[in-house]
This record gives sequence, structure tokens and C-alpha cells, in this order.
Amino acid sequence: MPRRFLKRIMPDHRSMREHPHLQRFGQRLAEPKLWHLNRRSIAFGLAVGLFVGFMPILGQMFVAAALAILVRVNLPIAVMAVWITNPITIAPIYFFSYQVGAYILELPVSDQAFTMSWDWFATEFIAIWQPLLLGCFLLGTIAAILAILLVRLCWRIMVLRSWAKRQQTKND
Repeated sequence: MPRRFLKRIMPDHRSMREHPHLQRFGQRLAEPKLWHLNRRSIAFGLAVGLFVGFMPILGQMFVAAALAILVRVNLPIAVMAVWITNPITIAPIYFFSYQVGAYILELPVSDQAFTMSWDWFATEFIAIWQPLLLGCFLLGTIAAILAILLVRLCWRIMVLRSWAKRQQTKND
């Protein structure tokens, strides 16, 4: 069952509440729905994390945690899911998001090379921010919806297999 696997890899909620940096949230972290390992909580926690992970913002983990607390879904899953955009995947994801946004807005795709400078941000980023944000929002929404559907489907399949196995052992 997925619940046993997730319990094994996820941090204990008591130790998380007692962590010095997390104590400032007080009783908000004591909400049981933030730690539940059920189909709904995992699916929507993953959706929140993936959606925020696609957004080109700073502090994605904090935003995902705040949203998870606000909508009361699984907090650790939401925070871990933002790592879809990590140092290896961030460039391809944002470039693809920009291409999708440019396609939808019917803008030509700029082929300028990225340089980490103020001059690049002042000139090039101004030209690409609209298609980038549109693509990120669209792909983040699609990823969130697919995550919900996929988690719910996989969870259901695993439960049905577990029932069938239990029935098989009962009949033997």
C-alpha cells in the first residue's frame, strides 16, 4: 500500500513541529490534515508543489508550504514537489514554458543567449516575461491536474490489488 511506503520516507510530524525554525508557525503545524497520508491529501499536496515549482519565483518551498497550510493538504509532499525545478531541470523547464507561452501569444521565440548580468535582465527579460509567465502558469496548472489524476488512479489501483491479494490469501 502506498501509505506504508510514504510513512517510511516522510519525516515524523512531531519532530517537524519541534524543529526550532518551524516552531514560529505554532499550532498551524499541529493540523492533522497537513500530515494525513490519504489519497486526497497526497494528490492535492503534490499538485500544490508542482504548480508552485513551475512558477519562476524565489522561495518556492515557502510558498508551497504556505499554500499547503492554507488549503490543508499534505505539507511534506507539497514542499518536496517544488524540487521538480532543481539546478538540473530549471533551464529546460523554463525554456519550454517560454516557448509554450510565446506560441500561445503568437510571438517569435527569442534566441538570445542568457548572461547573468543586469543588462540582460533590463533588456531581454522585459521582452520575455509575458510568455514565460503564461507558459509557467499553463504548464504548472496542467502538471497539477495530471498529478491529481495520476495519484488518485495509482492509489486506487494499489488498493484494488491489495484487496485482491487479501481475497486470494483468504480463499487459499
